[in-house]
Amino acid sequence: MSNKRYDLSPKDVAAAQCSAGQANDYSSARLLYATAATYGPDWHSLPHTHDCIELFYVVSGVGQFRMGHDLLAVAKGDLVIINPQVEHTELSLYSHPLEYIVLGVEGLQFTTGTNGQYGVYNFHGGQEAVLHILQSILQELEQRTTGYVQMCQLLLEMLLLLLGRYTNFASSAEPTRRASKECAIVKRYIDANFKENISLDQLAELAHVNKYYLVHSFSREYQISPINYLIQRRVKESCYLLSDTDHSLSQISHTMGFSSPSYFSQSFRKLMGMSPMEYRKQSRGTPRR
Repeated sequence: MSNKRYDLSPKDVAAAQCSAGQANDYSSARLLYATAATYGPDWHSLPHTHDCIELFYVVSGVGQFRMGHDLLAVAKGDLVIINPQVEHTELSLYSHPLEYIVLGVEGLQFTTGTNGQYGVYNFHGGQEAVLHILQSILQELEQRTTGYVQMCQLLLEMLLLLLGRYTNFASSAEPTRRASKECAIVKRYIDANFKENISLDQLAELAHVNKYYLVHSFSREYQISPINYLIQRRVKESCYLLSDTDHSLSQISHTMGFSSPSYFSQSFRKLMGMSPMEYRKQSRGTPRR
């Protein structure tokens, strides 16, 4: 018979209890969402922000992150941490498409890295453990068995502890603004589904609030109404189609979810200060032959 026993010394226990109220206590962090995706030809990401911190783990592939004027190369095993309200977008090489897992976490603020806004880390020897935790979170959210929320919370805290173990990651508790929770839900939904037919009634039902309250609350949080934000997202995405494709205005209008080409042109001019065709000509510099 072989038997090994490992005891925690009173000194270790006391040190752990002492640190519970310091920077490495992650009990205030709460998982909002998890996403698993693989880059494809139909994927185009525009600069955007989030109301929560995002942990972006590269499972495979090669790509870049654009943070303002900075361009960061990322590859398998890298973890990109982005603070709330930091504008960013991700790019992928077609030959080595990015496969990634993203966690959205509230109640946490990243305090190191570039100006405290973002950081890129590689776990080196801890990659297998990190990937196992992330895949376990996805599995819990997919199966939703008894206790899955608590399990996700424990897995998140394990992930953050590993991040602190293998890197110089530092964080602080960030008070959650409960009043804006419904607004964050609506904003995330619009960002993910802006090409679909979305109504104010639908958004209010999603957030479980009165639609008039939603308009007031959303406008207070983001200085724009929910429907105008939806139109803004559609117009900004259409800029890519205008500059990089030969799609007609009718095609772009339909793809972006506008009710008609004339409404698309009207909305585009109001936001961009020029017509869609003027923007296409200006973005290309010279007309295509």
